[in-house]
Amino acid sequence: MNIGIVTFPGSNCDHDVYHVLKHVCGGEAHYVWHKDRLPAGLDAVVLPGGFAYGDYLRCGALARFSPVMEDVIGFARAGGPVLGICNGFQILCESGLLPGALLRNESLKFICQDVLVEVQGVVTPVTAGLRGQQLRIPIAHAEGNYFADADTLERLEGDGQIVFKYVGGAPNGAARDIAGIAGGPRMNVVGLMPHPERACESILGSADGRKLFDSLLSAV
Repeated sequence: MNIGIVTFPGSNCDHDVYHVLKHVCGGEAHYVWHKDRLPAGLDAVVLPGGFAYGDYLRCGALARFSPVMEDVIGFARAGGPVLGICNGFQILCESGLLPGALLRNESLKFICQDVLVEVQGVVTPVTAGLRGQQLRIPIAHAEGNYFADADTLERLEGDGQIVFKYVGGAPNGAARDIAGIAGGPRMNVVGLMPHPERACESILGSADGRKLFDSLLSAV
């Protein structure tokens, strides 16, 4: 159960993800610097939240060209589990591993609050056994407004690729209340805007996010 956590200049949730995977869930976690290659023997890859390259140009647009992303894309296309959280989700969309884009929040303001998301759609490495459950997880973003053209949204809905939806409406204006989607050859690539790593211990107010990491570790 070796999980690689990719760190870009400006990542700020990589240590949280490491703590959860290694100290809370009991897996093996390793940092991977953006200029390096993915080490051999990884079972999964996580792109954590933050502000890669300061979110200059567009969120995730510069990180997509980091040397490590060539390996991440190859790993994902070969069926390896990849999880992108917040900024990681934005990077997955910019890299073409997931469709759509994350736009500025409808309110044009940064949003930081707890939300309820419902697990839906196909089974993925991070949602196995969780379909239908509602999870309390925080969001913290300024560009979480998921957008895709009408045909893509219909395909995502019809194929069960919308795997997380905001309960009670999207706080950021996201199309169809989308909080996260899946893609890849085996639905092995998952991106979501909420931060499950910030809700993995009861002392933080919710441990619901741990379910996603436990599922990931079980899958690999």
